[in-house]
Amino acid sequence: MSSNTPRRPVRDLRFFLTVPHACSYLPGREATTLFLDPQESPVPGVYDSLALLGFRRSGRHLYRPHCEGCNACRSVRIPVEQFVANRTQRKIWRRNADINVRVVPAHFASTHYTLYANYIRQRHADGDMYPPSREQYRTFLTLDEPYAHLMEMYLDDELIGVAAFDQLEHGLSAIYTFFAISEALDKRSLGTFAILQLIELSREKALPHLYLGYWIEECRKMRYKQAFTPLEILDGRHWRPLIR
Repeated sequence: MSSNTPRRPVRDLRFFLTVPHACSYLPGREATTLFLDPQESPVPGVYDSLALLGFRRSGRHLYRPHCEGCNACRSVRIPVEQFVANRTQRKIWRRNADINVRVVPAHFASTHYTLYANYIRQRHADGDMYPPSREQYRTFLTLDEPYAHLMEMYLDDELIGVAAFDQLEHGLSAIYTFFAISEALDKRSLGTFAILQLIELSREKALPHLYLGYWIEECRKMRYKQAFTPLEILDGRHWRPLIR
């Protein structure tokens, strides 16, 4: 994505707030979401600018938590040139040396959806993405834009994982990862492997950051992000090292 892409000033954009709804991450709390006017397409330039301010993409929507009295959701990113894999991550990388990775456009494929649906049923049957449907999958992870991609993971020609990500001018943005679940595959830690692959892809493309979305210190499901160090956190409008 060219750094010469025309930018529309953020102040000229229209945003809306949702009504308060149950928080997906912290039990007993309400959340409010700020999102870009749905009439505005998440085009390059606008998307790049908003990503630096902590916005994420879901389908054609760009959004950010905007909860009164709560700042638990913090945007985090990995400065890829400074990243050094720890011992566990090096083992995971070697353990998955037999996996073949392919990057394809973020278009719908029945094989992707089947894998996604099984993943949601087995891992997130208690979440707001259950039950899965083709329409839900299409609106969430497919997008006909040049920056939207899917990273397929194959083992002996069998699709075992997919990681959705976007290519911005200042980094890759990890959207969502889903994979096959079995006793043998669980030992491969495919979620961690997908992030390691995206770090390598960022380096290959000379992109300085990998955006991991939101991190909530109190949320057990997000603790895996802390294992990727150094990690930068968005503090207001400035990114700074996360020190814990």
